[in-house]
Amino acid sequence: MKKIILAASFAMLMAFSGCETAQQVLSSLPTDANNGGLTTQQIVAGLKEALTVGTQNGTNQLSAVDGFFKNAAVKILMPPEAQKVVSTLQSVGLGSVVDKAVLSMNRAAEDAAKSATPIFVNAIKQMTITDALGILKGGNQAATNYFKNKTTRALTAAFSPIVNKALQQTDATKYWNDVFTVYNQFSTNKVNTNLNAYVTSKAIDGIFYEVGQEEAKIRQDPAARVTDILKKVFGSSLATSGS
Repeated sequence: MKKIILAASFAMLMAFSGCETAQQVLSSLPTDANNGGLTTQQIVAGLKEALTVGTQNGTNQLSAVDGFFKNAAVKILMPPEAQKVVSTLQSVGLGSVVDKAVLSMNRAAEDAAKSATPIFVNAIKQMTITDALGILKGGNQAATNYFKNKTTRALTAAFSPIVNKALQQTDATKYWNDVFTVYNQFSTNKVNTNLNAYVTSKAIDGIFYEVGQEEAKIRQDPAARVTDILKKVFGSSLATSGS
C-alpha cells in the first residue's frame, strides 16, 4: 500500500511541479521516507507542496502580459451571440473598436489572475487526507475539480473588482453596455450586458483550463516524464490500491 501511494505522490509531484521540484520536496522529508517509508501525512504534505508550486506556475503564466491575449486556448473573445454585431462594426470600418474591446477584456483577465495564487494556496492548506488521497487516485481532472469546488466562489469575489477596474480604465464597459443594450432590443439571442461578469467568468474558466491541461497530460501520457514511476502509478495496481 505504501509503495503504491508513494508512487502516486511522485507522479502528482511531477505533474504539477516538475522532476526537480519533486526531488526537492521528497529530499526535505526524513531519511526513512526517502527509502520508501513515507507516512500518509508526509505524502499529503508532498502533494500539497507540489500543488502549490504548480498552481503558482499556472497563474503566473496567465497573469503575465499576453498570458490570456496570446494564448488561443483561453483568449477571451466576444461571445458567439455577439458575432453579428462584431461583423457589422467591422464592415463599417469600426473593427479597431472591437479589437480594443477584446484586448481590454484579456488585459483585465491577466490583471485578475495575479490574485489567484493565495486563493489556491488557501484551498490546498484546507485539503484533508481524504481529499489528497482522492486526488492521487482520481481521474484526469481530480485535482482540477477539487479546486473548482473549493475556489470558484472566492476567485469570483476576488476577480470581479479587479476586472471591473481594468475595464473601466479602457471604457470597455461603457462601449459594451451601449452597443448590446440596443442590440438586445431587436434580437432574440440576448447578449449579457454585464461585461464584468462575462470577463470574470471567462478568466476563471481560463485558469481552470490551464490547471486541467497539466493534470490530464501527466495522467494520460506517463511516458512523457519519469517513465518507470509513472507507469506504476497509472497501471492497474493503483486501481486496486485499497487492497
